[in-house]
Amino acid sequence: MRIGIDLGGTKIEGIALDANGEVLFRSRIATPAGQYRPTLEAVAHLVAQLEAATGSRGAKVGVGTPGAASQATGLMKNCNSTCLNGMPLLADLEALLGPRVRIANDANCFALSEASDGAAAGAHCVFGVILGTGVGAGIVIGGRILKGANGIAGEWGHNPLSAPTPDELPGPPCYCGRSGCVETWCSGPGFAADARRHGVPAADAAEVMARCRGGEPAAMAAFERYLDRLARSLASVVNVVDPDVVVLGGGLSNVGELYEQLPARLAPHVFSDTVATRIVPPRHGDASGVRGAAWLWPA
Repeated sequence: MRIGIDLGGTKIEGIALDANGEVLFRSRIATPAGQYRPTLEAVAHLVAQLEAATGSRGAKVGVGTPGAASQATGLMKNCNSTCLNGMPLLADLEALLGPRVRIANDANCFALSEASDGAAAGAHCVFGVILGTGVGAGIVIGGRILKGANGIAGEWGHNPLSAPTPDELPGPPCYCGRSGCVETWCSGPGFAADARRHGVPAADAAEVMARCRGGEPAAMAAFERYLDRLARSLASVVNVVDPDVVVLGGGLSNVGELYEQLPARLAPHVFSDTVATRIVPPRHGDASGVRGAAWLWPA
């Protein structure tokens, strides 16, 4: 048995999987928002709950986290759950649970889940994309997460938008301190903000899509711009990594029109006469993050 923990900003989800990836038990609890030590204790409590429910002790534990651990210091960085930043998360979890813990960025866990037994099972190179409140991704090659020398492989959301048009410059400001990052255009809030700038009174991406499907011209134009920007951004990844499969995750992965229209939009920006890369929805949906955390440990 292996245990996966998805450490989110509002909830912590846990899952126990058997050797074949079948769910033995799952549970979720609220995250002690902004409180580091109580968060550690909540993870330990959830692990104990999963072990008690399955009659197992000492199972390997994988934890999917926002941000990543610094390769130089081991301290957490780039976490939107800011109480984790600068903290020795892995060392502190090991102090509570013993040396049976691995941690990885939540986007890496998503990619690993879909590459292991999800929509990209059997593919050699997988790019797992998160299109949600932010934009992130993980890369899995040969069944293993590619971390990179700086621990940031796949962080395409903070690259500039590819081939920007004059009216896309300098681009919306990003929390990272730059402007025009992919995240500011291709996240759910970025999509909705662009629609509002062009007269669509939409609170979020779901409302923009509802208006688009209802035939509202301004919303339809907003989705056309979104498709073009996402295609340009993904094409830059294809030109560098050339994955077999791109799996979309996050809230926008539920937009079926993306799978119908993105492949044709991608082709003009890819440096190849053909584009064999598949763009697919996730098999495990919202459960992919926690399942991928469990897969951090081999069977």
